[in-house]
Amino acid sequence: MTDVAMKTKWPTRPITIFTPSSADEDNTNAQNLTVKEIVARLPPEQFHVIMISEGRPDPRIATRGNTDLVRWTEHWNTVRLLRRCFFPRPDIYFFPRSGPLDRAFFESRKCLGKSTALISYIVMMMNDVTDTGLIGRSIIEADRLCSNSKYVAETVREKFGLDSTIVHDGVDRRFFFPRRESAPIRNPDSLVVLYAGSLQPRKRVELLVQEAARWPTVQFRVAGRGETEAHCRALSRRHDCSNISFLGHLSSRQLGEEMRRAHVFLFPSILEGHPQVLGQAAACGLPAVAMNVYRPDYVLHGETGFLADSDSELTQYLEVLLRDSWLRQSMAAAAGRHSRRFDWDRIVEQWIEIFREVVAERETYGWGETAS
Repeated sequence: MTDVAMKTKWPTRPITIFTPSSADEDNTNAQNLTVKEIVARLPPEQFHVIMISEGRPDPRIATRGNTDLVRWTEHWNTVRLLRRCFFPRPDIYFFPRSGPLDRAFFESRKCLGKSTALISYIVMMMNDVTDTGLIGRSIIEADRLCSNSKYVAETVREKFGLDSTIVHDGVDRRFFFPRRESAPIRNPDSLVVLYAGSLQPRKRVELLVQEAARWPTVQFRVAGRGETEAHCRALSRRHDCSNISFLGHLSSRQLGEEMRRAHVFLFPSILEGHPQVLGQAAACGLPAVAMNVYRPDYVLHGETGFLADSDSELTQYLEVLLRDSWLRQSMAAAAGRHSRRFDWDRIVEQWIEIFREVVAERETYGWGETAS
């Protein structure tokens, strides 16, 4: 708790939070998954939440009291949603992104004032490419700034000179949990290497294809869709890789099942914040090989997996895990234990304190009118 918050009293009325996030059950976008897990755990008698819904909402949110789901339609979404941001005004606008609604919200604050507190959650490492536009503005204008890993917080401080509160993303234990104990698989020909995430240039899924060509008797499975999928499929045909499967988009339940079938999680992405799939893999007892450039807290180098400083190291670490069954088993067990640090119930308690602090500070120091 901050020194300022210690001098304030917690709000006695429900706090109203608007978030430009989807409540839909089948929406597996990482940012929306985060918000759904938070909202599902917020006490309804203490928090009134306004979210967006286009299809079937998450049952936990659909049945949650004190929750308004604004329908996403073909037309006028920005206007209708912006109206909910000001009439009546919520206490908090939580987790802005880079869409038309977020832009309209920032522009409206110039004219209508800043009585709604802005809580920004930064989930991407900041550099000369990522620190521009609305993301940069959400950092500069935030009333409370939060980051989803220690390294992301460091990059925010380096680029903007601002400190942020570190709040990790948790792991949804409904879908991501270890498989039942089984005998170690000693034959590399029986192994499965999994990738999960979008297929875009920074994710470098082409490296999965290259590794599949190097290990023709190991199964490589790619979960996700994106702009580089056609290129990766063509590359796999060029290398005659019959051992690589493109699974398309998977639900969280399906992804958990895939992770429990796999033996190594290979994640060659070069630009990230703190990718949730690494935490999900750990919770499933899946040792990971990823890049060290974004220093993920989900992976303990040499204990729960490996963090590579180069592509050659990525290849070397994958080979080590494919050849050493004892090390795979040891890292799998360690990954499962480490994942318990990322418990959603504990993390949401941290968010509750942040929400209360921000509103209490505004009510104590008179920073604009609050929601009624």
